[in-house]
Amino acid sequence: MKKEETVDYPIKSAWHAISRMYNQQAAEEGFTTSIGFVLININSKEGTPATKIAPLIGLETRSLTRMLKTMEEKGLIFKKADPIDKRSVRIFLTPEGKRKKEISVQTVKRFNEQVRDVISDKELAGFFGVITKIQKVIDQIQTKEGASSYVNQ
Repeated sequence: MKKEETVDYPIKSAWHAISRMYNQQAAEEGFTTSIGFVLININSKEGTPATKIAPLIGLETRSLTRMLKTMEEKGLIFKKADPIDKRSVRIFLTPEGKRKKEISVQTVKRFNEQVRDVISDKELAGFFGVITKIQKVIDQIQTKEGASSYVNQ
């Protein structure tokens, strides 16, 4: 089977192209796509519990911890104890973090508008339907693998 005939190749290829485009635009502002995604997922007014961010963007907790440290050093975020649960930490945006978040949001919106200019609503609905089904297949595979590895322990 040729790589162009596999389901994963065009998804991976498109994501890498999108990622390169986002990284190029983020680099012009002095940050990365990953930092941009974290900024987008932090509530600008109420902050966001640190434990909620990693699952939102598909990152491992260890990777997020390092990234939050970098973001704090760059003056994009600050941490505060949660007023209700003192054991929990909330992440808040600094004014510079809010500015970079807005740049990230606008970059994503602009790309999506450009895509929607050339792809019809019907085509996009079909695309989203297919991607959702692919994700379900992945979830089923991972559930089976998780169950079989648990049984084999």
